[in-house]
Amino acid sequence: MSEYKHPEVLVSTEWAAKNLNAPNTRFVEIDVDTTAYDQGHIPGAVGWNWQTQLQDGIRRDLIEKTALEKLLGASGISNDTAVILYGDNNNWFAAYSFWQLKLYGHKEVRLINGGRKKWLEEKRPLTKDGPNVSPTTYRVTATDASIRAFKEDVSAILDGKKRGQLVDVRSVDEFTGKIIAPPGMTETAQRAGHIPQAANIPWAQAANEDGTFKSFDELKRLYDDKGINGSNEVIAYCRIGERSSHTWFVLKYLLGFEKVRNYDGSWTEWGNLVGAPIVNETRAAQSGVAVTAR
Repeated sequence: MSEYKHPEVLVSTEWAAKNLNAPNTRFVEIDVDTTAYDQGHIPGAVGWNWQTQLQDGIRRDLIEKTALEKLLGASGISNDTAVILYGDNNNWFAAYSFWQLKLYGHKEVRLINGGRKKWLEEKRPLTKDGPNVSPTTYRVTATDASIRAFKEDVSAILDGKKRGQLVDVRSVDEFTGKIIAPPGMTETAQRAGHIPQAANIPWAQAANEDGTFKSFDELKRLYDDKGINGSNEVIAYCRIGERSSHTWFVLKYLLGFEKVRNYDGSWTEWGNLVGAPIVNETRAAQSGVAVTAR
């Protein structure tokens, strides 16, 4: 992992196993499958539910500062605690949580390289016991809005008002408009397709079979081949912001791009916006008409 631009944000499963009881350290599991934690987790880890604890289901937004403070405090996390994140599906929502913690200014945050998948494959210890947590008082002291993008930022790129590149990290079928969302996913949009000018680089291409991140050279080649090299600001998006958090992490910390943002509104917002331009390649191929629509 030393070849990455910021290797300090990753820890190996071996390191994690040796530091389960390290002082001022808290392991946190966040899974796509919200039942996985109860089936067995890393000893001492707390579990966060991305649906109910990391998102405001009424406002369709991130949780507010006070809600995050309450969650971290209840998890035994102080402002100087090292938070070690991991989860299923190659760290989908672990990366999302990493991004959210950085948005709210937490300094010591890391991912377990390979996440839950690698931990299970190596047959490392699991428990169903709840963690021993001493609640703390957490206070957000700074935020970093530069890592979050909104629909206005995307529109500014499309309108030529600012320089930037868009990376759609969804599957090829989602990108082309063959499907609107992966099977079984409830958050969806009215229209299928992608944002004009976006390059399609599915998030999973950045991961090895065991869930770890590919090497620096492999990642650089993956994005270089699509013209994404960090010379301009990059905005990553997916469907609801979790897969694009994974790509944001790769671009910002592993490749060292200086200006990278995560558009967490993603396709569930853009695909529902009245008048927003989209490209639907599947419909165009079937009809032979123009691919861009408003």
